[in-house]
Order: sequence, then structure tokens, then C-alpha cells
Amino acid sequence: MRRNRNVKIVATLGPASDTYEMIKTLFEEGVDVFRLNMSHGTHSEMRDRYQMIRDIERDVGRPICILADLQGPKLRCGSFLNGKETLEVGSTFRFDLDQAEGDQNRVCLPHEEIFAALKVGSTLLINDGKLRVKVLDCGNDFANCEVMVGGEISNRKGVNVPDVILPLAALSEKDRKDLEFSCQLGVDWLALSFVQRPEDVEEARILSKGRAAILSKIEKPAAVNAFDKILAVSDGIMVARGDLGVELPVQDVPPIQKRLVTSCRDAGKPVIVATQMMESMIESPVPTRAEVSDVATAIYEGADAVMLSAESAAGSYPVEAVRTMNAVAVEVERDQTYRTGIEASRSTARSKVADAITAAAREIAETTDVKAICCFTSSGTTAILASRERPKVPIIALTSLPVVARRLGLVWGLHCVVTGEVTRFKHAVISAARAARSYEFAVDNDKIVVTAGVPFNTAGSTNIIRVASVDEKIITALES
Repeated sequence: MRRNRNVKIVATLGPASDTYEMIKTLFEEGVDVFRLNMSHGTHSEMRDRYQMIRDIERDVGRPICILADLQGPKLRCGSFLNGKETLEVGSTFRFDLDQAEGDQNRVCLPHEEIFAALKVGSTLLINDGKLRVKVLDCGNDFANCEVMVGGEISNRKGVNVPDVILPLAALSEKDRKDLEFSCQLGVDWLALSFVQRPEDVEEARILSKGRAAILSKIEKPAAVNAFDKILAVSDGIMVARGDLGVELPVQDVPPIQKRLVTSCRDAGKPVIVATQMMESMIESPVPTRAEVSDVATAIYEGADAVMLSAESAAGSYPVEAVRTMNAVAVEVERDQTYRTGIEASRSTARSKVADAITAAAREIAETTDVKAICCFTSSGTTAILASRERPKVPIIALTSLPVVARRLGLVWGLHCVVTGEVTRFKHAVISAARAARSYEFAVDNDKIVVTAGVPFNTAGSTNIIRVASVDEKIITALES
């Protein structure tokens, strides 16, 4: 099974997609990466979903990528005596460490770290930004605030602090347990929430011990400001627009998304655009026109993947959501302006032999009648560099390591194939030709471009390129 598009689809699993039959249907409709949201569900439920995906992988004969998304620390206010209160604009309201139930004048905010970071003039956002207060006076255990945007505040509502860097680790105690569980389970990617600084990513990398690739979620202004450093230590990025839209003016989010996607493409690191992409399909069988345009914009920008959250996890129409997203992706990639934009935004920076080889492979494929670019890779680097070029022709990523094939399932344009171990370039050409024929990328008399690194099984050693025929007689002659 091959996709008729290059952008990948990430779908979150949950109560609406919790059976073998449903998950397999989602895969057949177009899902490339399944997301396990560690904020919802037990370890037992996650283990069952993981095993169903691996069973489907075995049954369909294709590597499937699995992403575990860590919750991150959750900042919430305490409870109210009456369950809720209404705050009027211009009134004062106090947050403190007193565990007593709140009233119209105050409530507990059980996070000493917030008070340690607050300054006069700092902003607090409550309930996804529906309420906004400004700090008038603060200390180590309190903050007296003026209500700037009023409304209802109720038990355990979330609190955001957009304009300060909080002295909180990105990994809570729950996250550490979830990380170790996910790594032992065998997930391919770990998505790290609440990233504020590169040190947050480095901590997760130490704990993961190379068992999963690290994807940093950009959902806080501090992460946007430190993005270049965070990108440098991450394997991939998720642009989490929902949280960014709470802590930043909403009009700032689209240019930030575009800049982050461009930076990831230049660096050759996969980027997911996520949050509220087709949210109306939680309850409706069709999306709004604005949602379709939102998905299309991310694809036009060259994102590696677009993501469904509650639409596939808890919605009434998970299959329709995937089918619609797939249809939008296919149609956008048929558009000539898509190809024009991709080529205009391609990075021309080349500093290594591997960069030059993959750029040459694209140029050969696009100036001659070549049907596919075939990359042999042991670490994934060669295939990712080929993807960074965003060629017009398909990319087949061949590796002897299932774990590498699975991780590459997130990357734009890669059709991943697990092949036998290769020690000679001639055997690489044969395997590439066989794969191109088997997956119907090419037929007799067609040609492919093959790239690899010699010696084989050495990460980052891409140094050879060849145009080869997939003619069965030629393949047979090479084998003899």
C-alpha cells in the first residue's frame, strides 16, 4: 500500500478509535502515524492500543510510526466554595497558597513556582484565556491582580503565564513514568510538552537513552523565543497552535507557524502542524471551509505532517476526518502552485557531501525520466536529507532496521521499506529496483536513482549515487 501524497497524517487514538478494526480502517484511509496521548488513558489502555497497531503493521506488511505525547505539567487553580464565581472587569482578585476553598475575592493557586516567577505587570490567563488578569502586587505566596477580561472562573481551571519563563521542568513525575513506560513499550517518537528551553529537551533525551526520537512541542512564547536552540537539540518539532493562540495574540500564530515550518525544513527535521485542524468534525461529518483552508495552508508551507486530535480520538466521525484530510492533501499536492511554492522555499545551503548527493539525486530525478529516488539508510539521515529536498518524484527509504523505518514514517514523502542487510552497493541497487517494482513505483524500462553510503551501516556516510534500471532482465543479470 502506498500513499498518493507526500505530507503525512497523524491521528490520535482514544475511545472513538480503540479497536483493531477501527485502527486498521484509519490506516487504510490514510493515517501514517498514530498518536498515544498520555494525558488521557491508563498504561494498560496505551499498551493495548500499541499492540493493536503492531498487529496491524504485521498484517499489512508496512512499518507504522507511533508517537507518545507526554502531558507536561498542568497548572490549575484550586476549588471554590460555590463551585464557581464571576469576576467583573476592574475588580481585584487574589491568588495564593491558602488551601481553603475560594470565593469572589481569592482562590488557591498551588504552584509556588508561579509566584516565584511573577512580576508586577505580569499577565495570568485562566480557562484557556477566557479570563485575563494583571498582577498589581506579588510575593512568594500571593499575587493580587486586577481583572482585565472578566467572566466565570470555576474549580480547577487551567492557568497560563505567557510573559515569564516558569522555573518548572518540562517533565513532571507523571511524565517521567510515562516516558519510561513508552520507551519500554517501543514507541518511535516522544512528544515533549511545556518546552521552554533547550535544557528541557536534553533532559528527555538523557532519560530516553536513544530508545525514541524526541519531538519538541512549541506551545509557549518562551519556546518561540528560544526556537533555534530548541530545534538544534530536537529530532523534530510540533507546532501546537492551540496553546500558542492562548498565550500569544491569535494574529501572531500564522506567521510563527510559517517561520517554524521553514526553519525545520532548512534544518532537515520533521515538523507537525497540530491542534484544531478539523475540530468541527468532532460532531459533524464535514469540516468547515476555514478548517480545510487551515490544513491546506500547512501543506502549502511544506509541513511534514498534519494532525488530528479529538477528531479521531473522541469524535463521532474519525474515519471521515481522516478521509477528508487525506483528500485535501492529495488535492493540494496536485496544484501547480503547491510545487511552485515548495521549490521557491527550498534551502540551498549545502555543507556536506551527503547534502550534495541528495541534492544531485533530486536534480537528476527532475531533469530526466526517473520514477523514484531510493535511499539506503541505517540511521535515517540519508532519507531525511532526501525529504528535505522535496523532490517531485517519490522517495523510497530502504533500511534493514525496522525501528528506523518506523521513525521515518513521520517524514514528508518517505515510503519506508524494511529490506535485508546490504553490504555491497550492487546489492543495494538490486534491492532498490525490487522495491520500486514491488510497490508499483516503476516498471520495466523505467529508471530510479539510488543513493547510499559506503561503507554500509555507517550513519551519515552518504557518498554514492547511481541511476539504475528496474528492468527484470537487468536485475537478474546483476544478481548472477
